[in-house]
Amino acid sequence: MEQPEGYVKEGEKLVCKLEKSIYGLKQSGRNWNTMLHECLTDDNFTQNPADHCVYSKESKEGKVIIAIRVDDLIIAASNTKILEKVKNMLSTKFKMKDLGRLNHFLGMDFSQSDGCVKVSQKRYVEKILERFDMQECRVRDTPCDQKLDEDAPKMVDVKKYREAVGSLIYLTTCTRPDLCFVVSKLSQYFAEPTDEHWVTVKHVLRYLRGTADKQLCFRKSSEKLGLQAYSDADWAADKTDRRSMTGYCVSTGKDNSLVSWKTKKQPTVALSTCEAEYMALALTIQECIYLEQLLEGINT
Repeated sequence: MEQPEGYVKEGEKLVCKLEKSIYGLKQSGRNWNTMLHECLTDDNFTQNPADHCVYSKESKEGKVIIAIRVDDLIIAASNTKILEKVKNMLSTKFKMKDLGRLNHFLGMDFSQSDGCVKVSQKRYVEKILERFDMQECRVRDTPCDQKLDEDAPKMVDVKKYREAVGSLIYLTTCTRPDLCFVVSKLSQYFAEPTDEHWVTVKHVLRYLRGTADKQLCFRKSSEKLGLQAYSDADWAADKTDRRSMTGYCVSTGKDNSLVSWKTKKQPTVALSTCEAEYMALALTIQECIYLEQLLEGINT
């Protein structure tokens, strides 16, 4: 911001006092978070200790959970009455636009039916294919080949490679655990990718064209929910630095979709397969502890 001419007193330039925070200031995000937090806590919402962007409240009328991303809110309630009550409370304090039933959020598409919620990113996949001119490419049945040629010529257009892998990272993080390994592998070569790495990226895009409709399906379960996790390690997977790969996945039950997954190169060199497995197990337990605290915070 700049002041109009004339705001000078005895040779000193005066300053403006802001009555409220505005976009563009470094403290604006914090001020908004503080205001929203005070609004929700005054209405007896409890902030989740594991994730401060999740709030929950339970009363005789029912239960409501709010997930926040900046100024976008997802409100989940056990019945319509308490849902309308929360929306009315927020609309009296903020200029709020009610978009109705959740169907699209942060590049993810949601479809809801009786006892089932499906999450996909078909539109996001189509945008990626169009961006890299792969709409009419041949379809592949697998995400990648098993081996990558590390001695291939260096890629000229590094920016294009980074844009493609960056798009795939977001896709993998949200809804596509089947891409976890290959995207983790490709992301290790941001500095100096080779032509062979770009061929692998196009292989992934061909696979996506044939699997754009894949989605996560979360069904209502009659059984008691509990975390079920699997971990594995590939000892000395990287031939250059002898570091191993960790992989894990976590679900809330035997027949439920995954809620968390990761493939990651281990930070230290394991001296045996047993040590690599323990490192993978430790990372998996860390994620399970976080998820357990998140669920406990919602249920309290």
